[in-house]
Amino acid sequence: MPITKGFQALVDEAMAEVKTYSVSEVKARLADPAVQIVDIRDPRELSAGTVAGAFHAPRGMLEFWVDPASPYFKPLFADEGKEFILFCGAGWRSALASKTLQDMGMRNVAHIDGGYAEWVKQGGPTETREERKAGKS
Repeated sequence: MPITKGFQALVDEAMAEVKTYSVSEVKARLADPAVQIVDIRDPRELSAGTVAGAFHAPRGMLEFWVDPASPYFKPLFADEGKEFILFCGAGWRSALASKTLQDMGMRNVAHIDGGYAEWVKQGGPTETREERKAGKS
């Protein structure tokens, strides 16, 4: 069966509909208690580190974690006073995930253009799992 709409078309459609922040815009808001950065990468990708203070919500569980009707619901996502800013490795998955959350009714969601790769390239603060556990962000 041929693919009638490829991943790039899906990403382009999502990018046209979701709020996208640059790394510098997000870095300027890191101390804002109304912002929650969300790492949607696969757990295996976390060995390279994550954005300091990010909450990890694997892409495969995201819809289940945000829906209060789901047995996997995470109360963090019920906070309508927060803006949830998602990121992945390059910004594609986070664009698609942000669009999906908007389709579910969330309006307080955005993503980081360029993902973790761009975050690191621009010197955004990062931490490893070990640093987080030790409280050394």
